[in-house]
Amino acid sequence: MPVARPAPVARPILEELAARWSPRAIAPDRPVPHSAVLTVLEAARWAPSSGNAQPWRYVLYDEEVSQERDLARATLKGGNAWARVAPVLLLSTVAKNWPGSDEPNPMALHDVGAASMALSLQAFAEGLVVHQLAGFDREAMRRVAQLPAGIDPVTLVALGYPGEIGDLPDKLQQRERGERARRPIGELAWRGTIDGPPVT
Repeated sequence: MPVARPAPVARPILEELAARWSPRAIAPDRPVPHSAVLTVLEAARWAPSSGNAQPWRYVLYDEEVSQERDLARATLKGGNAWARVAPVLLLSTVAKNWPGSDEPNPMALHDVGAASMALSLQAFAEGLVVHQLAGFDREAMRRVAQLPAGIDPVTLVALGYPGEIGDLPDKLQQRERGERARRPIGELAWRGTIDGPPVT
């Protein structure tokens, strides 16, 4: 399992939610079985979906497509160079329109986020490291994945088994070991209007 860093929650929540975090230390030489990849994708498959549109699409990069995986790794920006050792990358993408329509689906990105959260929770439960990455060249990744019009890249997902924190750059080691923090509920939720009284 990844290093335990339970969230310092203000109220009791599901253990799986409090335990889940996004490690960066990934074992470069420990492959992820295809069965585990299928399991995390199955979790994503059953995420909530507005109108059951299921706008998420994932493109898999593993040892079976090592050339394409190298191209996907090369799109990662400098701050995410640590993720280039991940044995598996998944590109999450979004179908922007309702199925069979030119009408935009305003819930599409929300639904992709729900699917990726389901994927992340399942991966963590399987003892895998999973980290969603926004720092990549989207246009280059679009070309690597050969995405058609109407399908946009959202995140690259690094997937693997826990590695050695000491193999990360010093700055990232500090982040891996640092205290987890989130804004308090009163800075995230308000009554009636966005500038109404905070929920406490």
